[in-house]
Amino acid sequence: MHAETERHEDPRAAGATPGTGGDTETDAGLRGRLVRVGVELVNTEGAQALSLREIARRAGVSHGAPRRHFPTHLDLLSAIARQGFAELAARVTAEDRETAGPRERITLLARLYLDYAATRRGMYELMFRHDLLESGRLGLRETSLPLFAHLTGLVARVRPDADPAVVAGALWANLHGIAQLWHWGSLRLATGGDDPAPLLVAALDAHLGPAEPAP
Repeated sequence: MHAETERHEDPRAAGATPGTGGDTETDAGLRGRLVRVGVELVNTEGAQALSLREIARRAGVSHGAPRRHFPTHLDLLSAIARQGFAELAARVTAEDRETAGPRERITLLARLYLDYAATRRGMYELMFRHDLLESGRLGLRETSLPLFAHLTGLVARVRPDADPAVVAGALWANLHGIAQLWHWGSLRLATGGDDPAPLLVAALDAHLGPAEPAP
């Protein structure tokens, strides 16, 4: 366990002096700044860099200050991961078209997911940490589950013969595997390819059936 997760000191004893700024800013301002710093840190240096002490240092506050809003390290990580799910959901909202067919919309969702995994690697790894999702901290499930529900609803329209949650779960697992193995280089080595697009097409065909040819 990291040392910073074991100490419960009063932030006022860690060098914060009323009237000097830093720890004395409004609660909402400090909370938001800590999360923003965490988002920047995970996007530039990865999830392994997200210690309470480093986030506090970059935010310009004492290392005890984050505990005023995030009593545990898990609470702060959950707040940062929540921003990742919000960003992914915003991308989906911006690009999804309700006038398109369900198969086309699922393809778009899958491409956005793989692109997010490739371009926001640190955040992606943080978002799907088992301990964060299982903890239920800060409503993280309420932020993550609607994306899966959206996929399940579209799958139900393409595969009315099957359990949509099972098919959507299998497809998601397949996409997650592609994202991880492509990042690690395993799929490049195994397939000899330099583009994951054919793997995406194969995954969609496997779970949804072959796409109908364009008229």
